[in-house]
Amino acid sequence: MKILYFDCFSGISGDMVIGALLDAGGDFEKMKVELKKMQVDEEYELERYKVDMNGINSTKFNVIIKNDHHHETHDKLDEHQHTHDHHHHHAHRTYKDIVHMIDSASFPERVKNIALEVFEKIGKAESKIHNVPLEKVHFHEVGAIDSIIDIVGAAILIHQLEIQSVHCSPVPLGTGNIQIDHGLYPVPAPATLEIMKGIPIQENSLKAELTTPTGAGIIAVLAEQFRASFPPMTVEKIGYGAGTKTFPDRPNVLRVVIGDI
Repeated sequence: MKILYFDCFSGISGDMVIGALLDAGGDFEKMKVELKKMQVDEEYELERYKVDMNGINSTKFNVIIKNDHHHETHDKLDEHQHTHDHHHHHAHRTYKDIVHMIDSASFPERVKNIALEVFEKIGKAESKIHNVPLEKVHFHEVGAIDSIIDIVGAAILIHQLEIQSVHCSPVPLGTGNIQIDHGLYPVPAPATLEIMKGIPIQENSLKAELTTPTGAGIIAVLAEQFRASFPPMTVEKIGYGAGTKTFPDRPNVLRVVIGDI
């Protein structure tokens, strides 16, 4: 049986997951072709490149948003002015929109199921925190096209690499504060913490957001077991996915280890 171990010593985010899976042998071109099935490829470009993270040769994966002149400035008051402007039509997708997009994309069953489960997990957390029905949850940070790509891309690569079982280390969340849509929030962000219910966390005093809602959602759905050390297996492939932060004394990377049991 082919198993994958997420070694989250520096947290986990959607782009780190994709970077690590590509680094471990996932096929970038095939992933791009699969993602086109969602028919939103005019909204983004994808890039991946090698980067040195504190001495570790890692893969960085980026989603570049096209035509989005106000990326990350989702102002509630502006919301209705954007609806008819094609430059902004992807700024505020609801949970329902995303489900429809994934459902109608003719993905293999497993890819579709993983992606829908991850979005449901994140959507339910947002719904609870903001007291909004699930169908109406507006994904700002998460519904932006980059998170859709991260989640669906991760599902595509897990399927492509023929992973049958996923294990994961306890997860560090980080400390401090982050600026999000609604103001200054503590780390971990409320949605991340809600998604992390039932998942062991490890202590980490770094002043940074190490784990994002997308990263938390992916492991909450995929991981069958959480364990502090590697599961017994014959190691076949190893991948390092780079995060966006640089720390003086440790690499901000996610390590994935794929092997046979």
